[in-house]
Amino acid sequence: MEPQHQPAIEATVHNSGRADLTIEGATSALQADSVQEARSQILDRVAAYAREVDHAVDAVMRDPEGVWPLRISPDGTVSEGVRPLRAVPAPPAEPVSSTSAELAPLPAPPPLPAPLAEPGRRHAAERRRSFLTDQRAEDPAARGLRGALNRAGLRTQPSAAERAEREDVQAVSQHWPGPRTVAIVNGKGGAGKTPVTVLLSAVFARYGGAGVLAWDNNQTRGTLGWRTEQGPHSGTLLELLPQVDRLLGASAQSADLAHYVHHQTRDRYDVLRSKPMVLAEEQRVEPADVDAIHAVASKYYRLIFIDSGNDESDPMWLRMIDHADQLVVATTTRDDHAEAGALLLEALADRNEQGAQLASRAVAIVSQADPKASKADVARVTSGYRDIARDAIAIPFDPAIVDGHLHYGALREFTQRALLAACAAVAKGFASTTGDNVD
Repeated sequence: MEPQHQPAIEATVHNSGRADLTIEGATSALQADSVQEARSQILDRVAAYAREVDHAVDAVMRDPEGVWPLRISPDGTVSEGVRPLRAVPAPPAEPVSSTSAELAPLPAPPPLPAPLAEPGRRHAAERRRSFLTDQRAEDPAARGLRGALNRAGLRTQPSAAERAEREDVQAVSQHWPGPRTVAIVNGKGGAGKTPVTVLLSAVFARYGGAGVLAWDNNQTRGTLGWRTEQGPHSGTLLELLPQVDRLLGASAQSADLAHYVHHQTRDRYDVLRSKPMVLAEEQRVEPADVDAIHAVASKYYRLIFIDSGNDESDPMWLRMIDHADQLVVATTTRDDHAEAGALLLEALADRNEQGAQLASRAVAIVSQADPKASKADVARVTSGYRDIARDAIAIPFDPAIVDGHLHYGALREFTQRALLAACAAVAKGFASTTGDNVD
């Protein structure tokens, strides 16, 4: 028995993940954590109905990306369905939240007339059009219903949201000439510096490949090593310091560093630990030591993310700032964390010209560490930092960030997407730096 051309199944998916599904006049409400999960639930229910009636059924799905006529088989196969006979209004366009979505450029002004050339000769300013053109073909959609249609054999273009995600991936996948050093800062403890250091390192290493180091530059019980994997040794920066001259020598090899850094097998970056079990007075690191460690790090790594301590007057902290190409202010929605980070930027702006440049180019990452924090709380802190920094990105609450070893793959999908946007914002600042702030 063939299905009717007038679809008796309609579904509407909202941005919040709430959905309404109508089958033969009976409407049921669904609630999911995301639009993608809501789509999946709808397709599962419609496939179950198709098995019940023992034939493929036509449906119309409205979601933030558009209106989709679908045909769902009893085995769950999705293909393009019959267009509905009656008009179905399109949903409002989905807003693009990624910071990588840029405004369309203004049209170029008309070219100035070329100066007259001598007869029989071509003027030097004239250029022929190259036979080589930039013909980058766009990959078809891989996510959502568009991706499902592509897997069913129908070629569909990616949505605006998927294009924005691809732009963010491209931004963090770049390799820049010369090493780049990013200091993660906030003078208040518990503001999320260590988780932000871990996750920035993970995202840049996953998408851009090897050559990423997370360095615990902390005099007082730095905990970066507690949140990351330990290698087959217990080496720290205290063991690395006596070997600096050898590691900077011509005969040194990158594999020699494996004695002192801890490779993260899932997220593909390395960690240089401090020794939190030892009193600060027993592991005092001087500014010259920071110079030495940074010299080794910048020889072997292209990206260096430094997890800093809380004492902004510590010479070790100040020397880190001298080496930084960019700052990331880590904060939560707590007022004291947000205010401490803002005061730090203001103090750096008054310190010297380099501090002012670092403050103006800084990126704030606002973590919703408290699951009870409201959207208004997150928006208030994020918008406040956009007034004093180059950009600010909010990271939603995620249980995987709270405690224990932190792995990018354990995070929820929407948390990963927010972190990718944050890393793309950081990557934009690399183009304006040279990677050689200190000789």
